[in-house]
Formats: sequence, structure tokens, C-alpha cells
Amino acid sequence: MAQSTSFFVLVALLAFAPICFSFKSDNDNLYPQYYYKSCPQAQEIVKSVVAKAVAKEARMAASLLRLHFHDCFVKGCDASLLLDSRGSIVTEKRSNPNRNSARGFDVIDDIKSALEKECPQTVSCADILALAARDSTVLAGGPNWEVPLGRRDSRSASLSGSNNDIPAPNNTFNTILTKFKRQGLDVVDLVALSGSHTIGNSRCVSFRQRLYNQSGNSKPDTTLDKSYAAQLRNRCPKSGGDQNLFFLDFVSPTKFDNSYFKLLLASKGLLNSDQVLTTKSEESLALVKQYAENNALFFDHFAKSMVKMGNISPLTGSSGEIRKTCRKINSS
Repeated sequence: MAQSTSFFVLVALLAFAPICFSFKSDNDNLYPQYYYKSCPQAQEIVKSVVAKAVAKEARMAASLLRLHFHDCFVKGCDASLLLDSRGSIVTEKRSNPNRNSARGFDVIDDIKSALEKECPQTVSCADILALAARDSTVLAGGPNWEVPLGRRDSRSASLSGSNNDIPAPNNTFNTILTKFKRQGLDVVDLVALSGSHTIGNSRCVSFRQRLYNQSGNSKPDTTLDKSYAAQLRNRCPKSGGDQNLFFLDFVSPTKFDNSYFKLLLASKGLLNSDQVLTTKSEESLALVKQYAENNALFFDHFAKSMVKMGNISPLTGSSGEIRKTCRKINSS
């Protein structure tokens, strides 16, 4: 079994060979070569730990990708999400978007531990999240890109920010787009980054209203395919089963590809926030159609949008700190 796992990890690492997208960062303080001198093995260490975690559980790729998203949308990409409650800090892990949902923290801990042994207090937890998101995407068969690095870690968290700034499954299209624009992102970023739902799972509680009471009239969502809705009701009843998991993309749930967009066009998006991309905006619908037809275009836009998202309000220079462990700030 150990030999089998080792072989999978080796094959997984070879997955990083595809063409790597390179985009100029909008933040001059961030650049891919940031650790070349201070910790030259940093990216290989992150890649190795992520590969082992995904080999053990394919779902972990989506979980790690989601951590970066949920971190960046709250106070910027500063690893505030990783902080546990301690002293005056109230963890973002308790927020509605993260409670009983966000996962992969142990993998981040393993990465940080390995990096601290190689080059103590050098690589930030914020950069670990950015690298782990990229590596997870590649391991699932998605695009590769150069990750601008040099972020530092925050010394605070924002529970209210996590509750208010992260798009929710039941938000309207306009609310979701507003939350993206607040971060300097646009409709292309919204649709491209939503494509991350080509991998991973969602809980029954996140889409139940679509099956039974979408508009407060005790009727299902009319934009949801009826046969698909019937299948979902088998394991997502009106009450109970809140934590039951469902694939966001049931066609290829562990492969990063454009089948998510094809499902949207067939009215088989799982979340309300998925399906509204085709029903509430001509501009987003046009993008969904383009990505459904052109996987290469989706990959290109996704990589660009990930770099753009990774540039949201990073702490650089003397701001913040480089944590010794990702779950707590350094002692003063």
C-alpha cells in the first residue's frame, strides 16, 4: 500500500509538467521568484505535501482551493482564515460559510511544519494557501500558473467579514457580482472562478431550498432540471441530512475540466449561485457558453483570475508577520 501511494504521488508530481501560464502581477511587491534565495525548495515542499494529501483523498484538492478563496475575500489574502480563536481573536472558521464546511487545515499545518524545518519563519501561511490552491488545481487536471509570492500573514481575523463578504450559495446574481466587484474582480472573474466547482462537494443544507421552497411559495426552483431535482431529493430531504454531501459536478467530480459549465447549460447546476450564471445575466451566460465549448479558454481565464484574486490586498514589506505556525500569531 505504501509503495502504491508513493507511485501515485510521483505520477501526481509529474502532472505539474503541463504548460504553465505566466501573468504579470498587478502588485509589484509580489513575484514568483520571491523565495528563490531565502527558501529555494519552498514550492517543491508545498507541492509534495499537497500531492500526498490529494493522493490520500481526492476531495482535498477542492478543499484546499476553497481555503484560498475564502481567505482572500476577507481582509485580503493574508491567512486570517487559518487563525484559531485566542485572546482577542475570534476565528473566521466559525462563520456561516466556513463552519462545518471549510477543511484542509491539517494539510496546511503539515506544509508549514515542513517549511519551518527547511527555512524557519521565512514562508508565509498566506503564500502557502496560494501555492496549495495552484497545486491542487494542477493535480486535479487543471491549468498551471506562476504564483506571485511575498504575502505576509495578518495578526487579526474578521468573523463579520467572513459572514458578509464571502458569496453565499443562496445569494442573488447581483449580490454575488457586487461582492466580487468589491474585491476588484469582474464578471469574467466571477464566472471563471465559479468553474472551480468542477471539483468538490456541497452539503444538502446549501441547496435544499431549491428542491422545496425556492421563492417562499413551497415550490422548487423552476430553473433546476426536474429529473436531477428528483435524484437530489432522495438524499436531501425537507428536514435532516444537512451534512449529506453531493458532487458539484456529478459528471467528473474529481477532474478539473469544463463539464461544470455544460451542466449549467443543461439546468443541472447544484447551487443557486451556480445556476444564476445562466439565468440572470446575458454576459455571464455568454461566458458559460464559451467555457462549455472551449476548455482551453476556461483554463486560461481561470489561471488569470486566480492570480488576480491572489493580489487582493496582500500584506507586504513590514506589514503583518511571518507566522511560526499558521493557527496563531507570533508572541509579542
